[in-house]
Amino acid sequence: MQPVQIKSALISVYYKDRLEPLVELLKQHNVTIYSTGGTQAFLEEQGAEVVAVEDLTAYPSIFGGRVKTLHPKVFGGILHRRDNDSDLAEREKYEIPAIDLVVVDLYPFEETVASGASEADIIEKIDIGGISLIRAAAKNFKDVLIVSSREQYDEVVNLLQEKNGSTDLEDRKRFAAKAFDVSSHYDTHIFNYLNAGNEEQPFKQSIREATPLRYGENPHQKGTFYGKLDELFEQLNGKQLSYNNLVDVDAAVALATEFEEPVVAILKHTNACGCATGESIKEAYLAALSSDPVSAFGGVIIANRSIDMAAAEELNKLFFEVLIAPAFDADALELLKTKKNRILLKQNNVEMPKKQFKTLLNGVIEQDKDLATETEADFKTATKREPTAEEKKALVFAAKVCKHTKSNTIVLATDKMMFSSGVGQTSRVDALRQAIEKANSFGFDLTKTVMASDAFFPFPDCVEIADKAGIKAVVQPGGSIKDQDSIDYCDAHNMAMVMTGVRHFKH
Repeated sequence: MQPVQIKSALISVYYKDRLEPLVELLKQHNVTIYSTGGTQAFLEEQGAEVVAVEDLTAYPSIFGGRVKTLHPKVFGGILHRRDNDSDLAEREKYEIPAIDLVVVDLYPFEETVASGASEADIIEKIDIGGISLIRAAAKNFKDVLIVSSREQYDEVVNLLQEKNGSTDLEDRKRFAAKAFDVSSHYDTHIFNYLNAGNEEQPFKQSIREATPLRYGENPHQKGTFYGKLDELFEQLNGKQLSYNNLVDVDAAVALATEFEEPVVAILKHTNACGCATGESIKEAYLAALSSDPVSAFGGVIIANRSIDMAAAEELNKLFFEVLIAPAFDADALELLKTKKNRILLKQNNVEMPKKQFKTLLNGVIEQDKDLATETEADFKTATKREPTAEEKKALVFAAKVCKHTKSNTIVLATDKMMFSSGVGQTSRVDALRQAIEKANSFGFDLTKTVMASDAFFPFPDCVEIADKAGIKAVVQPGGSIKDQDSIDYCDAHNMAMVMTGVRHFKH
């Protein structure tokens, strides 16, 4: 295919910024420009001669601007096939000019929804003419170049400068693909807005921002992150985040969100190997580290307060992959940056999605995020002995950590610190034994701890093992047909057990 020289263009954009270099280039190549309304006024301010679409169609903009470009003289100029004799004859008969370039920037639907605007304002930002122009020009990429977003202006200017105002078929096909990406993304967000709360829930997601990763879970796997990571984090130091880093960071953010008091959590493979609160971040970090200083090596650390110099001096003694915090004192940041590969993330206050999904088999599964967090008010004491005030605080703490730990899991903790956990076991008994063995290996006194389980006890074996280890208070969801067996054991051995009614499996 021979290159197509651009001789005419239709420009209809919502945002006018970044458009000036393209307008200047079209002027230099004596391109006939068609436009409407505010875009026309802007182009004329740039010194361009513009043919009003109203003059082309002999029809005014009507219904408050809802109908401007929807006319055969516009769409015929875009869609007619330049190598089809019948199309060319009809174009001449109806005096339809050829349009070689279409530049569109759609009404900001997503931004309007995000702003909290009224439904009436949101509906008015559903673009009709623009989306139709994009689809028409993209369909006829054999003859027409479509520029479907202001993000593409620089690229198209470079292209037209390089090729002296013309385009190749390969160029036009590439921009057509971008156009259908823009239109499908736009329609997906409109659908999800209008369909919110309806029972019919076809799965539709569109995330256009893509960040290639060094690799996936393993070096032989390719990996990409889709999303606006820079909205949530400002990376202050270190190498590029890896797939595994991101999975652990996600788990860390979810866990830290549970706490209002100063907290530090250390995670490995999405499970906390240390988590503690304190009067300061330094105090919380040292307590979290003491839970399992071996596993903490190479981990991901999160704090929900600013990292000051006192905390940084302690953190700097440990090799870790990632540190997340809402702020860093200047001197603390300089110290932590002395390790060039250490990833430091400043976390912004961004609302997180309420849904989560992942690929599975030959499809996708989606669910609501687990946003339930139990407090003392949710506890229902099942045993004769009521837990003490101190035990209740410890049970709340342990349940929070347990919620964010891989099933089957048991967490042993005080009111300020996780002592140990058993994670991802096929048996809850194995999880408990793992937690006890780990706590004992670091010299913890389990008589000061409580036990949390992510799901019910089908048998009294776990409370018996906990009792013999010195643990005297337990939180679990309940719901087993044999709950009474566990309750009876607790009553016979002066243990306190509360039930929440909420299971927290995490696979």
